[in-house]
Amino acid sequence: MKASDLFVKCLETEGVEYIFGLPGEENADLLMSLRGSSIRFILCRHEQAAAFMADVYGRLTGKAGVCLGTLGPGAANLVTGVANGNMDRSPMVVITGQADTKLRHKESHQSMDVVGMFTPITKWAASVVRPESIPEMVRKAFKLAEMEKPGACLIELPEDIAAMETSARPIPRERLRRAGPDYKAIAAALELIKSARHPVVLAGNGCVRKRAGRQLTEFARKAGLGVINTFMGKGVIPRSDPHCLFTMGLQSRDHVSCAMERADLVIAIGYDLVEYHPHLWNQGNAKRIIHIDFLPAEVDDNYRVDVEIVCDIAGALWELNQRLEHERLPLFDVSEHEVVRDRMLADFAEHKDDDSEPLIKPQKALWDVREMMGPSDILLSDVGAHKMWIGRYYPCDESNTCLISNGFCSMGFALPGAIAAKMVHPDRRVLAVCGDAGVMMNMQDFETAVRYGINIVCLIWEDRDYGLVSWKQDNEFGEHFDMSFQNPDFVKLAEAFGAWGCRVRRSRDLRAALEVAFACGKPALVTMDVDYSENAKLTERLGQIVCPI
Repeated sequence: MKASDLFVKCLETEGVEYIFGLPGEENADLLMSLRGSSIRFILCRHEQAAAFMADVYGRLTGKAGVCLGTLGPGAANLVTGVANGNMDRSPMVVITGQADTKLRHKESHQSMDVVGMFTPITKWAASVVRPESIPEMVRKAFKLAEMEKPGACLIELPEDIAAMETSARPIPRERLRRAGPDYKAIAAALELIKSARHPVVLAGNGCVRKRAGRQLTEFARKAGLGVINTFMGKGVIPRSDPHCLFTMGLQSRDHVSCAMERADLVIAIGYDLVEYHPHLWNQGNAKRIIHIDFLPAEVDDNYRVDVEIVCDIAGALWELNQRLEHERLPLFDVSEHEVVRDRMLADFAEHKDDDSEPLIKPQKALWDVREMMGPSDILLSDVGAHKMWIGRYYPCDESNTCLISNGFCSMGFALPGAIAAKMVHPDRRVLAVCGDAGVMMNMQDFETAVRYGINIVCLIWEDRDYGLVSWKQDNEFGEHFDMSFQNPDFVKLAEAFGAWGCRVRRSRDLRAALEVAFACGKPALVTMDVDYSENAKLTERLGQIVCPI
């Protein structure tokens, strides 16, 4: 068969449902081969958006999301989204076209070293040099992308190779099982936990994988441990559970920091240092650390590990839970953290009845959003000042219901990501919360949502400023420099795309507007002016916290 036909059959064998991407001359053979395929090609308006869609598909399903671009500028446009997915541990397979291999030794139109460009931001990147290699390369790309820790892999398919004939056939997927925990490490960890006075769990991105959250909740309840999650670990333990101490990640001191400061042992589970650096919570290396993760701990002066359990996270927690059955439970009294929970819950509700206008407080907006979103509904946060508010003020009930980019932290993530999230979970509400800077970075793919009839809702927080950078510059220098800009009329822009749009001018109207947006049956946009004077107030208030424990 034709090599591009074989490539598509290999993708079908991998169970690929969607390919997010853009067409080009050099990937034309592959696109033509998709015509009779079970795979649905989602035509996007920018390659970066296509990569973010593949990123979110991978996060939510655990299967590699697939994005497609052509050579040169098409491949270069994929870079930001691919780097984001790779650093945020999303399984992805990236496919790019390339010029005829007979031209590779000399200057050629749009030709560049795509493999070399992607090598630093992927787990593996390679170019197909003969059609017979396609089955092995596709199988390898998906295997590596989905192996812990997940990430991105690239396959480049030159146009002359795609048109060749081959008799090769796809390689079937195999079921993989990860290694179990070392029994000596489990025993050492258990002894270290039992000898501690104030242990605490730090749950990171790795805990959102299948089964890990359930085992983590059981572990916390049996041992009587408080659980602090990173931005990307939200929902690993339900917000209503007394063991949930909510989110750590603001660089200012917070109520949650009090529990961490008191801890003499940190059980770091699925924790990635790229999310929240250990020097922010382990100054002076005063704490002992148990590291439980799929891979060995990163070497860092502030992350000196006493016990390391390297295996499937859920498997390690299951084994610890089995060992705990022989102990007098719970080992610790979780009520010692009750005051931390109470103070956080009081903060969440402080402005729930705020009626300000025309500027809406971040706390009020997120209270209303949390009240209207169900336990399984999905919020995606773009990157900006709103991300910090969401990190603190949007607690979750389930894993993978608040998607935040906090490894690579790329703006422009939420809107295209929401499209993929709604395709994966059409029965759930999907809300993209964006700043007015970030939303404009991929606003063109609002048309993609309209074209496919995808009822996502985009909530824009307008301040006409690069607000997070201003916030940080104000904290460090007492002022900020050249951050302001103007916005289009977002309501008219939504209507021009064929979507529904609304501007909210009063706090009390936000929830009703969002309800209409979710019921309108098509993509919707709600915009509001946000009161970011609350940024400085939050920084000042957190700086004055006196720990109650």
